[in-house]
Amino acid sequence: MENKLGEWGFNNGDLKEKSLFSIRSVLETIMENLKEDDERVQIHLGRGDPSSIPCFRTSPVAEDAIFDAVRSAKFNGYAPAVGIYSARRSIADYLSHDLPHHVSPDDVFLTPGANQAIEVVMSVLARPGANILFPKPGYPFYDARAACSNLEVRHFDLLPEKGWEVDLKSVEALVDDHTIAIVIINPGNPCGNVFTSEHLQEIAETAKKLGILVIADEVYSHLCFGSKPFVPMGVFGLITPILTLGSISKRWIVPGWRLGWIAMVDPSGVLKKSGIAECLQNYLEYSANPATIIQGAVPHILEKTTKEFFSNINNVLKEAVDAFYTKVQEIPCFICPYKPEGAMSMMIKLNLSLLEGINDDMDFCAKLAHEESIIILPGVIVGLKNWLRFTFAMEPAILEEGLDRIKAFYLRHSKVKGL
Repeated sequence: MENKLGEWGFNNGDLKEKSLFSIRSVLETIMENLKEDDERVQIHLGRGDPSSIPCFRTSPVAEDAIFDAVRSAKFNGYAPAVGIYSARRSIADYLSHDLPHHVSPDDVFLTPGANQAIEVVMSVLARPGANILFPKPGYPFYDARAACSNLEVRHFDLLPEKGWEVDLKSVEALVDDHTIAIVIINPGNPCGNVFTSEHLQEIAETAKKLGILVIADEVYSHLCFGSKPFVPMGVFGLITPILTLGSISKRWIVPGWRLGWIAMVDPSGVLKKSGIAECLQNYLEYSANPATIIQGAVPHILEKTTKEFFSNINNVLKEAVDAFYTKVQEIPCFICPYKPEGAMSMMIKLNLSLLEGINDDMDFCAKLAHEESIIILPGVIVGLKNWLRFTFAMEPAILEEGLDRIKAFYLRHSKVKGL
């Protein structure tokens, strides 16, 4: 029988369009401009994965937990769809520590990292004609997964002049009868902001008034090194139901271990009554699970990691951002409206009027990679054209060298010569 694959019209158009939301694919495009004969060290300021840097090595407690889980031979088989009970219980206890009410293990669903948690939630919430609110700037994986689920996306603004707070007036203007949820990222990716308790309460009260669910992306929880402490959105779970997304990737610096979760923080039981809880469980029956070995290690990781490890990581991040923020002021074409207080990245506005031969943020990043072997992320990928997203999770000395090269790049392309 003749093979008819060629007649079926496979078209990569839709997949290719969705892949344009990918930070990875954009960075790969930028890196195509690197010169092979440049002997200088490539400095990658575009991705939030410092796990290979010695000062960001994960806790020995986490490493030992993996070894112990392997040696126990208890975690070599399949896990339940929602995750093994001991892991869900430890995550529930971990989250409850910061809340005025207790999260049950039955309220926790495990996923292979927070990205899959986003996929699950977008798929479960998708309904014909529904729309969802995402922050701008934001994390582009949300847009990609919403597109795959045929959810209409509406973007609300974050206000740089107010520490990247949510523009609640723009939120109210976007909502209609088909709006199902709003996504809040705290600590902020890509802005490095940390919301105050007062602002989070305003968000919760706005969501209640509008009748929409809050999805709280707290992947960078507790990575705070400024004046504002981390406050989980779940503190306001009595005002409006919260779906919290989290993982061990960032706080423990182990993004490759792929362990995330969805937690219902909903003391009033709205999510169970509405059927969302059952839909989450049903979706996970047909979805991939985190490796059982990682699940088996979770209780030890969450319960035994020392406070010293966490404070050291935050101190390293603070030292890095202090060095970065000071140095970036020396580059006239950069406008930095906010010094980060959390997470691992920040947004810098590009003043193109000072530059010659640079068309936009993509062009800036491509030419910078070619001339200086520096990789950064164009802001357009996170929703702000002619901005740049920098990751500062790096040794301060490397950050300073990177910014020195960027300053040299600026001087070559500056419209004002002889600086």
